[in-house]
Amino acid sequence: MTASSAQRILVMAHAHPDFSLGGGEIAAYTLFQAYRRQPGVEEAWFLARADRGRGTSGHISLRRPNEYLWEQGIHDWHLMKAAHQESLSTWFADLIRALKPTVVHTHHYAHLGLEYLRVIKQVDPSIRIVMTLHEYMAICRNNGQMIKTGNFKLCSRESYDECRQCFPEKTAEDFWLRKHYFTRHFELVDQFVSPSEFLRQRYIDWGLPPEKIVVIENGQSDAAALPPRPLAEGEGRNRFGFFGQINPYKGLDVLLQALSELPKAERKKIVLEVHGANLEWQPAEYREKIETLRAPLIKQGVVQWVGPYQPHELRSRMAGVDWVVVPSIWWENSPMVIQEAFTCGRPLLVSDIGGMREKVRDGVDGFHVPAGNVLAWAATFRRLAAQPEAAWDALVQGIRKPLSHQQCASEHLGSVLVTSEIQ
Repeated sequence: MTASSAQRILVMAHAHPDFSLGGGEIAAYTLFQAYRRQPGVEEAWFLARADRGRGTSGHISLRRPNEYLWEQGIHDWHLMKAAHQESLSTWFADLIRALKPTVVHTHHYAHLGLEYLRVIKQVDPSIRIVMTLHEYMAICRNNGQMIKTGNFKLCSRESYDECRQCFPEKTAEDFWLRKHYFTRHFELVDQFVSPSEFLRQRYIDWGLPPEKIVVIENGQSDAAALPPRPLAEGEGRNRFGFFGQINPYKGLDVLLQALSELPKAERKKIVLEVHGANLEWQPAEYREKIETLRAPLIKQGVVQWVGPYQPHELRSRMAGVDWVVVPSIWWENSPMVIQEAFTCGRPLLVSDIGGMREKVRDGVDGFHVPAGNVLAWAATFRRLAAQPEAAWDALVQGIRKPLSHQQCASEHLGSVLVTSEIQ
């Protein structure tokens, strides 16, 4: 495959946005759509894992033209082994033979297993495999969070002994075997992509060759920025918005505790809108914690619990806030909500770790807040609600327009999907 040949690209993801609205699957699907509009792309397809109520049957079926669903799952989460092994050499291999892709651009192996990487090369060794890494699952057995299971302490790198503290039923040898298994499969990948330099460095520290992993940000809509929220007389830029998944790692409880710490007179000058999803699927202890914190704040009018949203509703929801907050207590890679907020023309408040610290420039297009620090978040809320509007305007002016979907596709085509020599 050469840079001058027309590309046939199969994009793979661990879920389809029709059924799941996580950042990884949305990034994969929008990139697939952008590939189809790119000159130099002969054809593009999308293959996503899906649960259609029949368990892991292994079947691959057509969702709509150029889009396929694979009823696959995981049998062994430690080694990321697929549940339906037979479908790898039948349904999946047959699909690769039928489509004849020149490139497989995969965005995950969760719910799919790692074995499909080997099957691709067995069917046709000339197929170029590109993998976008959206989190740290190869490095960390704890769902790729790089955070300890008991005390939520951040991990900076892998350690077999420390990994055993989170999973005492496993031995150090088990974790050595896990890394060896991942490494052998990752050797089949021709090029890795990271949406952030932070994640890239974590994987280099883990063992990926630096030349095999490049940084390309996820693409966004090229829509114009939204106008500022209209203010009532005497009102400040005091409306904050939390958008996305609600789980123990996302830090919503930190925001609610911070608001509770403020004196009542100052608290009433602030509004936090919560546009969040999936609280009902969280552990009972966490649900109870959120309910205890939010109930009095909702009653006081400080918190407005708006609830989940569909992607097409995001702009209208962000139009009603002044600030977007990302208080995650784990490293994050490149939260989609950061680029979405910038597209909408909204400055951000983010935890000062991981990809959040990288994507938001402190004092230029938003502010960094110490991760998990309730008092620091309370002080930030108080300060921003009282500052002159000109300070907010300056941050808006500092926002750089994110990479568009088409620019993202073009950058992939120009730097990682093709090579200058026959493979």
